[in-house]
Amino acid sequence: MRTIRRGLCALLVVASAIASTGCRDTTAAPIQPPADRAVLRQAMVDMVRAGAVGVQLRVHDDSGDWTASAGVSELGKPEPPSTDGRFRIGSITKTFVSTVILQLVAEGRLGLDDPADEHLPGYGIDRRITVRMLLQHTSGLFDYTGDHNSDGGFEAGIPLQGAEYVDAKMRGYTLGELARLALSKPARFAPGERWQYSNTNYVLAGLLIEKLTGTPYATQIRTRLLIPLGMSDTSLPGAEPTVAGPHAHGYLEYQRDGRTELADITELNPSWAGSAGEIISTTADLDRFLAALLGGRLLTPQLLQVMGTPFPVPDRPGGFGLGLVDRRVGPDCDVYGHTGGIHGYLSQLYGSKDGARRVAMSITLNQDPDSQAGAFIPAVMSILGTLCR
Repeated sequence: MRTIRRGLCALLVVASAIASTGCRDTTAAPIQPPADRAVLRQAMVDMVRAGAVGVQLRVHDDSGDWTASAGVSELGKPEPPSTDGRFRIGSITKTFVSTVILQLVAEGRLGLDDPADEHLPGYGIDRRITVRMLLQHTSGLFDYTGDHNSDGGFEAGIPLQGAEYVDAKMRGYTLGELARLALSKPARFAPGERWQYSNTNYVLAGLLIEKLTGTPYATQIRTRLLIPLGMSDTSLPGAEPTVAGPHAHGYLEYQRDGRTELADITELNPSWAGSAGEIISTTADLDRFLAALLGGRLLTPQLLQVMGTPFPVPDRPGGFGLGLVDRRVGPDCDVYGHTGGIHGYLSQLYGSKDGARRVAMSITLNQDPDSQAGAFIPAVMSILGTLCR
C-alpha cells in the first residue's frame, strides 16, 4: 500500500548477520534445488545491503517449496527473520477484497458496471463511477492518503508521515470516515478517463461488501477465503495494533526538530488502511491464497479472466486488472499478483498466470515504503524473473 505519499550500530548488525549467516535456508523437502536458488539468495543479500532490515522469501516452482531469509528480525539482535513469521501485507489486501466482490458478482448481488452510488447511497459518489472502476483504479477519486493535483502539487490526506504520524500512530479511523474525507475533495479526473492508484477505491469496495452482505467486510474475507483455504495465520486486525505470533520488526526513519530519528513502527493502528491494506499474513498463507486464486478455485474462469485483464498504465508494461496486477518481468513473461507497502513493511505476491510458479516475500524496512522501495527494484525483479523459467 502506498502509505504516504539508522544508526551506525543498526547497520553493523545487519551487515554482520549477512556476513555470518548469509541466507537462512529452510528448504521444505529434501529435493535438489535448481541453480537459480543462488540467484534468489544473492537477491536477498542485495536487498539487505541496499537497506532492508530483513527479508523472508517463499518460492514454489517445479521443485516444490523453498523458503529462506536474510538480514535480522530486529535491529540490535542477531536472529534472522523467521520464514514462517507474520507481517503486514499492505495493499495485497486489495486482491482479497476484489476476490470477494467478484464472488458477489457471481452470486448476482451486484454487477461490475453498476454505479457504485446505486449500492452506497448517501456518500455522494459520482453516478458515472462503476464498481469496475473502483477495483481498477480508474474512478478518478482523491486518495485519502494524499494525492497529486492537476498542477503537479501534492495535496495531503490523513497524516501518515514524519513525527506527526509517529505521535498519532494509534489513532483509529472507520471506513466511512475515510471515504467521506476523500469524497469531500475534487476528483482528479473524469471517471474512466485514465488510471491512477487511489486507496479510496478499496475503502469503498469494503463498504460495498458490508452493504451487500450486512456483515463487516472482514467477516466475508474470513468466511469466504481464510477459513476454506486453511489460512490460520492470516488476520484482519481492525484497530488492534500488535502483530501476534513470530514476526520481524519494521522501522520508520523520520525528522523531529531537525534531527533524524528511527522508530520501531511494528505496532500501529492499521484501521487507517482498512480494506485497502490492513491484513497480516505469512508467506505460506499468501502462497496458498494465490495458488487457489490463479488456479481457478475461487472464481469462475470468466471472472478470473476479467480480474486479470489489465487496464494500461502509462510507462509500465502490463497494467492493472481488478485487484490483480499484470507485471512484465521479462521478455514474453508476465506475472500476476500485487505489491503491498505499509509503514515498516514491503511485500510482494506474484505467480505465473496458471499459478504453478509463485513468489511470496516480505521485506522489513527502516524508512517509509515510498522512499525505500526503489532501492530494491533490481533484486525484486531478479526474484520475480525466476518465475519465467
